[in-house]
Amino acid sequence: MNPYQIKLDEQGKPYVSVTLRGNPLLQNPKLNKGSAFSREERSALHLNGRLPQHIETLEEQVVRCYAQYQEKKTDLQKNIYLNSLHDENEILFYQLLLAHLGEMLPIVYTPTVGDAVQTFSLELRRPRGIFLAYPDIDHVETILDERINPELDIILVTDGEGVLGIGDWGIGGIHISIGKLMVYTACSGLNPNRVLPMVLDVGTNNAKLLNDPQYLGWRHQRITGKEYDQFIDKFVRAVQKKFPQVYLHWEDFGRDNARKNLERYRKEMATFNDDMQGTGATVLACILSGMVAKKQNIKDQRVVFLGAGTAGCGIADQICQAMVNAGLSEAAARKNFWMVDRFGLLLQNSHDLQPFQAPYARDSKEIAAWKVVDKNKITLSEVVDNMHPTILIGCSTMQGAFTESIVKSMSAHCDRPIILPLSNPTSHCEATAEDLMHWTDGNVMMALGSPFPPVNFKGKIYPVSQSNNAFVFPGLGRGVIVSKAKWVTDEMIFAACEALSLASPARKDPMAPLLPDLATAADVANSIALAVANKAREQGLSRVDPSVDFKKLLADEKWAPKYYPYRAL
Repeated sequence: MNPYQIKLDEQGKPYVSVTLRGNPLLQNPKLNKGSAFSREERSALHLNGRLPQHIETLEEQVVRCYAQYQEKKTDLQKNIYLNSLHDENEILFYQLLLAHLGEMLPIVYTPTVGDAVQTFSLELRRPRGIFLAYPDIDHVETILDERINPELDIILVTDGEGVLGIGDWGIGGIHISIGKLMVYTACSGLNPNRVLPMVLDVGTNNAKLLNDPQYLGWRHQRITGKEYDQFIDKFVRAVQKKFPQVYLHWEDFGRDNARKNLERYRKEMATFNDDMQGTGATVLACILSGMVAKKQNIKDQRVVFLGAGTAGCGIADQICQAMVNAGLSEAAARKNFWMVDRFGLLLQNSHDLQPFQAPYARDSKEIAAWKVVDKNKITLSEVVDNMHPTILIGCSTMQGAFTESIVKSMSAHCDRPIILPLSNPTSHCEATAEDLMHWTDGNVMMALGSPFPPVNFKGKIYPVSQSNNAFVFPGLGRGVIVSKAKWVTDEMIFAACEALSLASPARKDPMAPLLPDLATAADVANSIALAVANKAREQGLSRVDPSVDFKKLLADEKWAPKYYPYRAL
């Protein structure tokens, strides 16, 4: 039984009808107001004597909690504090997060969430979400029935194999699902009472976890191949049966499965992979903004990637499509990309070439005249020296891979190089903002995957853009949900990308950042949601009556943290 219902009083004002009393009410994070319960509520709900005498407003609670937050010495301690607050009082948590969005997004999500993932079993306090383990797959529908929120708009699911830049961390990936849904709510106003974080526990290949007596996941090597595919299919079919219009967001799957899972179901339901599609949209927005600032056309760019996995090729796909939209054939657009992986430049005869990499593999005849040490393993430095890129993108998780010599070689042949070291957390980033600024004599146009402080260069302070998916996925998801889109198309994702690019400060000042400040992510999400919803309608994929005004609907359905009056039921 749902412990509460939102109703309207005689004047048409909302209130909450509550069945819980005393401690059970205080222990329910969706209902607990803490010190903000009124005198009348304390009497009616058996709370007299259980709370201090003084009654606080939500705003006063936020001030006190922010002071507590500032007492924490490390980012991980701050992450644990915020998650504990979320476990205690959701309304207060979201009001605090919104009040300090730019400061706290990197704490509840990347890069700090990477530390929380690695300490999940040790730091377990109050389990949230749904854990679906391989041995339990035949009970998937029953397990889904154990969710807290009865109605769902979104399921955010991971199998924990490709967490950020830190790899396989098993069920610790649930922190990614939880953190990302926090960002959805904070940035787009998605109702947190209609979400479900999940982790698919299909084992782990992380020896540290398998040998850790405190690890709480299924202690087994990861299942693969047919067994894995059947497990995923049973999960998806159960979701489709129980929640026919739910939005399924895939997150941090390994490179062998991420694209496969998305492509398998993207024409059956509204589904999205942020590592591939969200990252690509954010990066493309940076590039489109750079094109406006440089007064250049995207079809004329030469793009080099370090890292040709799921994320790298997903980004390349979206940039390639933008080049096609600008007038190139697909074959001609592909020729503008050079992908460097751990075995060097991708060639058509490269060992273990994946199907999603193949379109970007170069013919060895093209590089026959290049000056290289080993034509079977052409390095990033050699690629940059030989073909003079205008855009350099890092998805490698290799700290410092964009060396001074590489950056200076690129800068020598490009007046305003666009350099995007995207790997996170910060310890895995290919370059620092300060180094890029100094090595290019201030000419770089950059956005980094992790937060970096402003750079002081020649006496002037330059803000640093963070290429954070939080700019895209909250608004995109909200647009899909409010339009009840049948599925998520490339055109809808491009609409999100364009909406973000329009918010770029570089469009007005060529020396300004490529992306707006992360603190404005909520404002950007509103524009993206409307653009995506309208595109879904334009493509005939919306299941909402054509007479409905999406702008008004988005405003009317936007969730915001506030306390409603309670009445005992």
